[in-house]
Amino acid sequence: MDNHAGPQGRVRLSDVARMAGVSTATVSRVLSHPDMVAEATRLAVAQALDRSGYRMNHAARNLRKGRTGCVVALVPNLGNPFFAKILDGMGRELAAAGYDLLVADTQDQGSLPATLRRFLDPSRADGIILLDGRASAAQLAPGPDRPPVVLACEWIEDAALPRVVLDNQRGAALAVTHLRALGHRHIGVIGGPPANVLHQARLAGTRDAAQDLRLTLFPGDFSLQAGQAAARHWLALPPAERPGAVFAFSDEMACAFIADLGRAGQRVPRDVSVVGFDDIELASHLLPALTTIRQPKRDLGRKAAQVVLAAIAGHEVAAVTRLEPQLMLRETTAPPG
Repeated sequence: MDNHAGPQGRVRLSDVARMAGVSTATVSRVLSHPDMVAEATRLAVAQALDRSGYRMNHAARNLRKGRTGCVVALVPNLGNPFFAKILDGMGRELAAAGYDLLVADTQDQGSLPATLRRFLDPSRADGIILLDGRASAAQLAPGPDRPPVVLACEWIEDAALPRVVLDNQRGAALAVTHLRALGHRHIGVIGGPPANVLHQARLAGTRDAAQDLRLTLFPGDFSLQAGQAAARHWLALPPAERPGAVFAFSDEMACAFIADLGRAGQRVPRDVSVVGFDDIELASHLLPALTTIRQPKRDLGRKAAQVVLAAIAGHEVAAVTRLEPQLMLRETTAPPG
């Protein structure tokens, strides 16, 4: 018999409560409404649940409540390493509340409107976390049976839906302010798709911080290929016209930009300083290690999960949850040579 089990060998909520040092009501609240419980308490209860081997009959609970027990995250490109930690934070928070996380790649599911229609069916999911900003407000219009939708990372300006996002404008300003402080007065910018909200917010932050600086814009789409193309454009400029620093709106573009310059005999930061955006896993392992703007990705996923759980429970949620960026100083920036 498990030392933490009740008289019939079955672990009860009271056993979990005793291990966590909280009341049975608190354990029940963590399982049903985790957003209403302090993070330290949630963690203590989650650890007690793991140690005790407590298992909830999710199928019976969901049948009683008319729920699926699932939350679906719709991601625009699962091949992008940026999303890994977001989904990890999301999955951990949902699991602690007794929900399964299902993930669908909106690029692999056909057209986005068709994907939304499929997953907005309440028989498929109790809630949706949408990380793809290409949808329209009309496609996400509330319906009598539509599960709650939370926007994360990207957002849709005219959609009246809760969103969990980074302060992208401030992140871009941190990057440009750093380059300005080093003495750079001509900065290249590798952007994203012009209609993309992340591109627009980061470009606004860049321009706000640039003020009297000279900016040269290189087209981009957040991909490795765009970073390579920007490197070719930079190399094609007369040496006197090349920006002495480049700010890429994604780490993938920054990495490809640095690699292609290296193949051409250029060195970072000797010949050009480079700043990325996102702080993907690879960024700190490059040689030289990439200076970048860090997104707290696990926190973003965790917050998005908390908001969707609160919405599923019928609680009022904040319109915007905004997370703060951080400048990660590494080895790819230096004063102009």
